[in-house]
Amino acid sequence: MSYIKIRDVSFMYPNGVLAVENINLDIEKGENIAIIGQNGAGKTTTVKLLNGLLKPTKGAVMVGDMDTREYTTAQMSRVVGYVFQNPDDQIFHPTVISEVEFGPRILKFDEKKKDELVNYALEITGLKEYREENPYDLPHSIRKFVTIASIIAMDSQVMIFDEPTAGQDLVGIQRLSDILKEMLQKGKTLITITHDMEFVAENFDRVIVMANKKIIASGTAKEIFWNPEVLEEAMLKPPHVSRVCRELGLGSNIIRIDEAIEAIIAKT
Repeated sequence: MSYIKIRDVSFMYPNGVLAVENINLDIEKGENIAIIGQNGAGKTTTVKLLNGLLKPTKGAVMVGDMDTREYTTAQMSRVVGYVFQNPDDQIFHPTVISEVEFGPRILKFDEKKKDELVNYALEITGLKEYREENPYDLPHSIRKFVTIASIIAMDSQVMIFDEPTAGQDLVGIQRLSDILKEMLQKGKTLITITHDMEFVAENFDRVIVMANKKIIASGTAKEIFWNPEVLEEAMLKPPHVSRVCRELGLGSNIIRIDEAIEAIIAKT
């Protein structure tokens, strides 16, 4: 049985705007998925339905045996951690350490567990040297890692990342990849919204495509990025390397640089 189940869900905002319409989705425990699509496709609304920030207007969202309609956002946050796209919407403590400690304290973890989780979160996100800094004195890219550390320290079973690569350099993007890998090894269920198709190609087992408030496709990155009909409907482009390899006639289903190098060597 799927760990997360979205069944015939629609959501309409109070102003009458329909954000998602009759979507269905199953996510297994320990899966690592990306949700892609243009702005307005319904991606962020969908993930906010998972942690109770929004309640479905129609249909049901189940996380384990929890029906999100029956729990508060605070209760859902014990299971589903959500990293906002803009870290300034999430940070409200005067130091990095107090921000990262807040979740474990609210969850009433004992001091030993709290300290272990906080130190681990600071280590994996590269924030140990900033622990006493005011987050708002740090660059936007580092503030993003403060919010990620805060979710890691809560030890949530489901972790949602909204546009984590936005504003990151190559070092930050590699750190994000390493964090995803390590969280997967710990058995976490990971859901990432992103416009970074190269990041999708390198990091995700399954890709969900949204367009016009609906889920229009689900598959591996290769299946999605070499499906021109889906990409056209969603107004998306495959990774740059895919486009170059296609023009060079290097074969199908190339979505990563290492695959392109292998194809070039094989052809020479």
